[in-house]
Parts: sequence; C-alpha cells; structure tokens
Amino acid sequence: MGPLGPPALRKPPIVYPALLSRVADAFVQRITTSSRIKDSIEYKDCFDGRDAVDKIAFIIKTTDRNLALLLGRALDAQRLFNDVTYAHRLRDSVSELYQFRNKLITGGPRIRSMETHDYRPSYPAEPEDDNAVNGVFTLLTDCYSPTCTRDKLCYSIACPRRLEQQSRLNLTPNGGLKRGVSKSTSKEKKDQRLWITSVPKDVSEKLSDKEKKRQEVIYELIYTEKDFVNDLKYLNDKWITPIRNLDLLPESRREAFIDRVFYNIKDVYNVNSKLAEALLKRQQTYTVIPEIGDIFMDHVVNFSPFVLYGANQIEAKYEFEQEKNSNSSFSKFVEETERRPESRKLELNGYLTKPTTRLGRYPLLLEAILKYTPDDNPDKQAIPQVISTIKDFLQKVNLESGKCENAFNLRQIHKSLQWKGEPVELNLLAKDRQLIMKGPLKKKGTSSEHSDLYVFVFDHVLLLTKEKKTKGGEGYKVHKRPIPLELLNLSTMEEPIVKSSRRSSSLIPHKTSSHASNVVSKITPTSGPLAKITSDSKSGYPIVFTHIGRHGSSFTLYATTHAGRKNWMDKIQKQIQALRNKADAWKLVPVSERFFPASNKVTCSSTCDEGRRLVIGTDDGLYVGKRKGQFVKIIPRERVSQVDVLEDERILLVLAEKQLFAYGLEALDPIDPNSPSKRAKKLGSSVSFFKTGVCQNRTLVGIVKNSSNALDQSSTIKTLEPIEQDGSKKNKHSLRTMLRGGNTELFKLYKDFYIPRETNSLHFLRNTLCVGCSKGFELVDLSNLNTQDLLDFSDTTLDFVHKKDENLKPLAIYRIGTGDTFTFLLCYEEFSFYVDKTGRRARNGWIIHWEGVPTFCALSLPYIIAFDPSFIEIRHVETGDLVQIIQGHNIRCLYHVANQPGAIHVVMVCFLAFAQNLSNLTLQRILTFFYRA
Repeated sequence: MGPLGPPALRKPPIVYPALLSRVADAFVQRITTSSRIKDSIEYKDCFDGRDAVDKIAFIIKTTDRNLALLLGRALDAQRLFNDVTYAHRLRDSVSELYQFRNKLITGGPRIRSMETHDYRPSYPAEPEDDNAVNGVFTLLTDCYSPTCTRDKLCYSIACPRRLEQQSRLNLTPNGGLKRGVSKSTSKEKKDQRLWITSVPKDVSEKLSDKEKKRQEVIYELIYTEKDFVNDLKYLNDKWITPIRNLDLLPESRREAFIDRVFYNIKDVYNVNSKLAEALLKRQQTYTVIPEIGDIFMDHVVNFSPFVLYGANQIEAKYEFEQEKNSNSSFSKFVEETERRPESRKLELNGYLTKPTTRLGRYPLLLEAILKYTPDDNPDKQAIPQVISTIKDFLQKVNLESGKCENAFNLRQIHKSLQWKGEPVELNLLAKDRQLIMKGPLKKKGTSSEHSDLYVFVFDHVLLLTKEKKTKGGEGYKVHKRPIPLELLNLSTMEEPIVKSSRRSSSLIPHKTSSHASNVVSKITPTSGPLAKITSDSKSGYPIVFTHIGRHGSSFTLYATTHAGRKNWMDKIQKQIQALRNKADAWKLVPVSERFFPASNKVTCSSTCDEGRRLVIGTDDGLYVGKRKGQFVKIIPRERVSQVDVLEDERILLVLAEKQLFAYGLEALDPIDPNSPSKRAKKLGSSVSFFKTGVCQNRTLVGIVKNSSNALDQSSTIKTLEPIEQDGSKKNKHSLRTMLRGGNTELFKLYKDFYIPRETNSLHFLRNTLCVGCSKGFELVDLSNLNTQDLLDFSDTTLDFVHKKDENLKPLAIYRIGTGDTFTFLLCYEEFSFYVDKTGRRARNGWIIHWEGVPTFCALSLPYIIAFDPSFIEIRHVETGDLVQIIQGHNIRCLYHVANQPGAIHVVMVCFLAFAQNLSNLTLQRILTFFYRA
C-alpha cells in the first residue's frame, strides 16, 4: 500500500491481449464501418486509423496509444485489414482509411481461434485457413518468471513487462534490449526529391517563397506522374507478360483472366504515358515551369478509361484472390513476384488500386499549385477547369464502381444462400436491386458466435442468415423467411410499440386498458422479463424487429455497440421511408377523423346521390353526410352491420341485429329519426349477410342465412328481385304506401336454394351465382339451380388447392378481360390465382401468396387490393408483384364496387396520446377514402 492509499484497480482486458486471434475477434465485433471519402474516391465499409487504435486500446485496456498502434500493426501484418490504397501500415490518424481484407466476398474477416480450455473458437467446424489471423504479440505476454508482477521491476532484461514496470515506478529506462538505430533514415533523406535541389542555387534565390512552393508542387506532380507510369509498366512486365507466357494457368484461360484482372490497364497507360511525356518535356524545357494547365487541358478529356477501370476493380481483385487460393502454381508465382525488389514490398492489389487513387490525387496536387499561382498566370483560369473535369470523372468512378460492387455482392450472396425448404425468389439479380447493409447481429445478447446471425438488408427485404464457412467458400443458411421492409417495424426497448393484430411470437408484455387493448405501455428495465435484455456493453444493444402479416413475429437482435445499433436502425428506417415515398399508387384521404369514437364502431358504408353523400352504418345507428362534413344520424337502429343503396329502385337496405330492412330513399333525409318516412319493411331475420348485384340482366338481392347449429354447417340462400314500378311518380307513391303500413311489396322471390356448407360470400356473375363456401367456390345456375364446383380438379395444376380444400376461405372472384379470352381471378385468404371459364388453371406458375391474412379483396385494375387488419397490400394483377403496403390498425374495407371509378371506403383505428402519457391514450376511428394517386 502506498502513502496515498491502495493503488487503483487496473481493469482487466476484454480478451487475453497477447493472442492475436482473440484481439482480432473482439476488434471485428466492435469496429463500426461505413462509406468514407478519401481523395474524392468513395470507399465502402471502411474505418479510420484513429477509431481502430481507440478500439484496440479499449479491448486491451490501455491508455498507451503507441502500444495499441503496435498491436494494430500486428493485425495489419496478419492481413486482417489493409489501407484502402495499400500504401502503408496502420496509422493513428482519422484521415487514413482501412478495409477488412475479405470484404471482397461479402462476409466478415476470418479469425482462427486458439484452442484453449477457457476460450471457445469462433467457428469450431471451420477448416484450416492459412490466411486466418493467428499469432502471439510478445510485448503483451506474461513473463516466464513466477515472481514477476506489474508493480515490481523484474530481474529479467527480456521481460515483456519491463517498460510498463519502469513507467509505473517512474524509473529511467536503462538496461534491457535496445532497438538498433535504423540506417534507413539518412538514406530516405538522400532519396527525397525536391525541386530546389534540382536547379542551380542562383535560380532559386531569385524566386519568391510562394513561387518556390509552387515549383515544388509542380515538381512533385511530374515525378509522381512518372512513377505512376513506371508502375503501370511494372504491371505489364512483371505480371501480365509472365501470366501470358508461363505455364501458370491453362492456355485457354490466360487471356480471359488477364482481361478480368487487369481489364483496360493498357488504355490507362496510353493516356498517362502521353501526359507524363508532355510534362517531362515541359520540365526539360524550363528550369522554372511557367504553367502546366494547358497540358492538362489537352489530356484530361481522355481520362474516361479511369472510369471503366475503377468500375471493374472489385471483380479484378476477386478473380485474383480466387485464382491465388485455388491454384498453387499461381500462388507461388505471386509470392515470389511480390518479394522482388521491383515490387517495393507492395502486393499486387496495391498496384491494381493505383489508377483509381492516382485520379483522386490530381485535384489535391492541382489545388496546391493553384494556391501558389499568381493571378496573372494562365494556370489561374485553366487549373480550375481541369479540376472540375477530373472531379466529374471521379463522380462517375464512384457511381459506376458503386453499381458494380453492388451487383458483384448481390451475385455472391445469390450463389451463397442455402435454403431449408423451397427457395423464396428474392430477385437479387434484378437490374435496380440494391444491398443496403450487411453484418452480424447477436440473437441472444451473448458473446457466443453460435448465436450470431448474419443480416442482409436489401432495398426490398430483410434477410436473416447463419454464416457457414467451408473450403468451398462462404455460405449463408437462411434462418428465417425474408421480411418485406414495408412489413417491418423497428424499435428499441424504451419505445412504445403497437402490437400487431396478427399472430405474433413477441416477447414484449402488453399492458392493456379498457380503451386501448392494442397498445404496449412504455417499457422500463423492470418490466418483467425485459429486465434481462436492457442495453449495456455486455449483453449488447437491442433492436426489436416486428414483422407484421401472416408470417409475422417479434424478435430481438443485439448490436455490439450503441453506434452500431444506430447505424442499423437509421439505414433500415431510411430505406423503409424511401419505399413508402416511392410507392404512391394509392393514398388514403381522410373523410372523418374524430367524429366516430371508439365506443361507436363503424361497420359499413355506401353512397347515394351519385356518390355525393355517404351512408355510414355504426353500432348505434345509420348516419349520412358529405366528405369532410358533419354526419347526422338518420336511423337509430343498433348494431348495423350492412347497408346498401339501390338508387334506380330508390331503396335503402339495412342489416341490423341480423334483421334485414328495406327503407325508401326518403329515409336518408336528415330529419326527425322517428318520422313516418323512417319506417321500414322487414325482409328477413336471422340473416348472416346480403349482397346486391346483377345476374341474367336482373337486379337481385341475395340473402344468406347460415345455420346456427355448430353441427350443421349449411346455408339457405334466397334471391329477391325488386318489383318494377310504372314510372317514378308511381314508384314514389308505392313506397309511401309501403312505409305507412300498406300491402305494396317492393320485392318478389326469384329463387331460393340450399347449400350443405357454410357460406361466407356471394358473387353475381353474368349468368350464374358464385357462392363462396367452406368447400371453395361453387357455381349455381339460377335458371335450374344446378350446382357445380368452379374448379376443374381433373387439372393436376390445381392440386395445391384441392389439398387445402377444407381449410381455404374464398374471398372474391373477379372477371379479368373481355370477349372469349377472359379469365377469372380467384382470391382466397391465403393466395390468389387465375382460372379460365372452364375452371382450369390459367397462367400456369402465376400465383400471389398474400403477406397478410386478408378479410377482403378489392379489384381496381390494374391492381388487386387485399385488406389485412394491420395493412393494405396492393399488387399488380398482371405480374403479381407487390406494389405498395399501407400500414394501419384494425383496417376494414367498408365499400367497394369492382373496377368502377371512385373511391374505396376504409376504416381504421387511430391512437392519440397526449403529452406523451400513454395512460391518457384514446382511440378515434378514421373513416377514409382510398384513392388511386
């Protein structure tokens, strides 16, 4: 114990710092990568040197940045990562960018783990990999002496703790092993190329300091251009020519390999050799170069080969690495060539990067020249134009290389996906498909690699996989069904979350109230089981993914850092919003936002006066009003479930408490609800639902009564036809007579029949009535009441329907097309497909599998629209492609006329919270018009 008390406890490292495999593993988990710009070139999935040193210092728990830098360079030497230009080792600088080596093949770095009793390997089943990180950093190993401690100077001069001990004890370093003085310092100074040493002293003394600086930059520009051209010649002489002439590859593959790896490097050489020749000629002509802008103006217009070359870089590096890993002769040639003095200790990838990095260096050098150029010099006008042109080329390089890298990654992922069952078509090779983000997230917030999921965020879906590494390359086993981004909601544990109305496996407890049973209370760390998954550096930082729809669920994944979580959530939410902004085929237009409270459920709607007025049915009566106007109760019947208006017949049909009533249209006038004009004619009782339509050129009302006996799943269907009246005046008189209690009948019985199954929908076709029942769709000929199945099950392509016959719920049938070429689009609760007029499958292979569990399907060509309680799903009837998703709560379609102009009526629940206090949460029902944008 010291005079000032006991020494502060030293925090133990996160992993044993001497084992590079462990440090590398921890580093990969904690470093955050992103797109960065260096020298006007965009690099994907990068991190800077300062951040790397910060993370390593945090992992080994040191404040000595030099020590962390040395350890980082050991990882660099093990090829865990590299400088984006391949020019140097790790530097503690925010301006230096680095990428992981095998970013190339879409996965993360390969880490070979040390087999010890207290450390579980990252990939236990992984085969030997000579390129994996492995080794011992001796400076951080423990001393061999059993008496050595961190607080006492060790007797051994070779103790790896000796420098740390001397520092802690404030001793002057002496003894020990001394580093030899490098002889390269003086040599480097001699090799420095300066303009001032290349001209006579009397010439330089006549110039101002500003002009001297200008000449130095011009001199640097010229000699670096010469070096660049020499590097291109080196590629041709030491790489391209030997590959072409030596027996390293089969002769049939050599030219194709050279073309893929080196691409148009000769075109770049032709452009830059001419530029270098012109610059050298100017340098030989003038001791003090007056201008160079004119030379660049002549040559910069020919820089387009840089764009093509830059776009091909990722393909080139991939082909090179693949050949090196699979061809031992080629690998030996690569190793020998990279060790030659001509290579200057730079690997081939470093030379392959030079054309792109050289293009990015031009603006920096030219801007430095411009800074020291007098206003009266011609370069003052020419150089800005040159810089602008080069930056245009750089933008094209970034754009094209981004496209090519995206396409390359998508191809690699497409080849690497492994499906448990039948593959889901993701269309990863589609023209405009994009990979937004990829990386690991933990499944249970533990440090075990076994719980890691590798997550891909595409521009349309989220895909969860488990990474598998084999000798054949990297593979990704699909862990969960792809989630469309429009059906994905993100949250953290401290945000209020709206519970999905569909099947869910959410772990989040829901706090219900008498007003809002679908709202979750604000989560706190003490909320039951959630206390185990709060955010911290040990368990990770949670992201709650909520997938709504048929296959929906809620699950929690963990990012290793707070910044990592923010990056994931920002990118995913940005893409979700981009999809919503892009998908504008339909839009919701509010009709009434706060008139109908939660206690008065809106159940149905219709229109009258040629669509100018709305008729709304609710739990406490029938209302009429105009869009965005006030609604007035006109009929005080409770629990109205259906309403329809036959304007030509001037009849209002209302189903309330399972009783069907007919009113005259005068009942829609907003006067005393108890006036005689509001009296009704009862058409039936115990009515399950009714449907109006035209069949055999007759306006009919179909009334369905399903059996109330659970053991007797049958239905009685009665069709009524309005009695035609002679003239409008007589019609009005008959209605008044009926409403005053007269005997005038409005309807006559047309046909009634029995179906030995429960009926859930009716559809009037031209000559037949289509009944949707528990067996599927059945056709009833109203002339003779003959019944037959709509589907021809002798067609084997319909077996998938026949197998699920008893479990299918038919929703709607729509006729698509005209003349004799028409087909029927059949919509079930699970899927939708086409049949022809004989009931056989049409458009084989065409099918829609609904993302939700729709309660209704509406047709408005060219779209078929499915209404799930949580969202509206819009698809194209020709392709079946998902066009748009509109989310909501308790969504129901109230009114729709197939393929007719006008609006579709929709109702949904809106949550209104005051002062962010969810205990005061109220619900309002929003009545909306659903319009095509």
